[in-house]
Amino acid sequence: MNIWWIRRDFRLEDNQALAGAMRDSNEVIPVFILDEDLLAISAAKRQSFLFAGLASLDRDLQKLGSRLIVRKGNPLVEIPKLVNKYDIKHVYAEEDISPYAIRRDNEIAKLIPLKLTSGLGVHPANAVTKPDGTPYTVFTPYSRAWKALPFNSHTLPAPGGFISIPHIPGEEIPIGTEKIQFKAEEQEAWRRFEDFLNRPIHVYEFGRNQMDVDGTSSLSPYFRFGMLSVRKVVAEVQRKIQNTTDPAIVQSCATWINELIWREFYQSILYHFPSVLATAFKPKMRDIPWRNAPDDLLAWKAGLTGFPVVDAGMRQLKETGWMHNRARMIVASFLVKDLLINWQEGESWFKQLLIDGDPASNNGGWQWVAGTGTDAAPYFRIFNPVSQGKKFDPKGNYVRRWVPELRNLPDQFIHVRPLMLLRFYVN
Repeated sequence: MNIWWIRRDFRLEDNQALAGAMRDSNEVIPVFILDEDLLAISAAKRQSFLFAGLASLDRDLQKLGSRLIVRKGNPLVEIPKLVNKYDIKHVYAEEDISPYAIRRDNEIAKLIPLKLTSGLGVHPANAVTKPDGTPYTVFTPYSRAWKALPFNSHTLPAPGGFISIPHIPGEEIPIGTEKIQFKAEEQEAWRRFEDFLNRPIHVYEFGRNQMDVDGTSSLSPYFRFGMLSVRKVVAEVQRKIQNTTDPAIVQSCATWINELIWREFYQSILYHFPSVLATAFKPKMRDIPWRNAPDDLLAWKAGLTGFPVVDAGMRQLKETGWMHNRARMIVASFLVKDLLINWQEGESWFKQLLIDGDPASNNGGWQWVAGTGTDAAPYFRIFNPVSQGKKFDPKGNYVRRWVPELRNLPDQFIHVRPLMLLRFYVN
């Protein structure tokens, strides 16, 4: 028997760890460990999404004659227990790149026959390097190298069935306490992707920045937990590029793939430079004298800054656990460049609330905005919250949805300077 150790790959389709386990043995035990260290720092909404995703995966496995075994505790203890008790040949798992995950896997590989497979991205985090083997630290040359690597568009089908496994005691899958707007299922992830592929991606080049329209894919929670295969979605988008003669659609598809490359770039940065989770990537940016302004920080967190588009984004985050990407850049810039508060305060707050909270992307995005990271444009890139609101929420629909006290304002006043709006916030 083999174990398929599920970590961030809540899917049956195009799952390289699962496929490896099934090639190597007729009997495969799907296992998820409720890691108490990770649960202790997990956002409530992200945790609810995780639990719902586990329940959905268990239902899918039961339809195929198997079931999900859930254990709670330290993986370094729980996985070896299973290996020793049930005479496990190999444990297959998808590689992960966070410092915690790497330490965990290095330690457990000393105790059990662990086989790690790729699958977190199109290319493994250590695959896209310069000719001398060193990592890229600037996105554009990284993206060129990423695109130049061979792309294996052959994807793996979901298994047709499992051989029943022996009774193995486990935990009941917990039920989340938070309401979440994303249905945590592999089938839902693919449905959303197909919907996006059929129309919104055609105008993604424009629509991705408009906060007042549904122009993004909203797939980030599904990528975060591996309910979608990145390799398969890239293959599908590339097929769309090949089958269209419309240059606007080609450009929009390429732009969306570029966003996935950013995701893998940040994975590569975290893999090669794990210290970014504790400090600025650029050494000269590590001693900035940030303002200690707890009242301003609290107002920012609560969506009560008086800048409508900033407050809309922060309230969307708090209520849903998700935020439009353009809004993420605006609110982050406001915290760092206008309030002069340490970007790590924002990174920490996002980590506490985001359903799609991922250490590599969250850290990379915040350091990009702050100018402390890998990007070449530091302090002089500032997102003006007034002009950004006017440009990307021209009729104020996004603001009105999340800042209802401003809903009766005429369009031309919805993004005016905040002192002029004070009486609307107060009333």
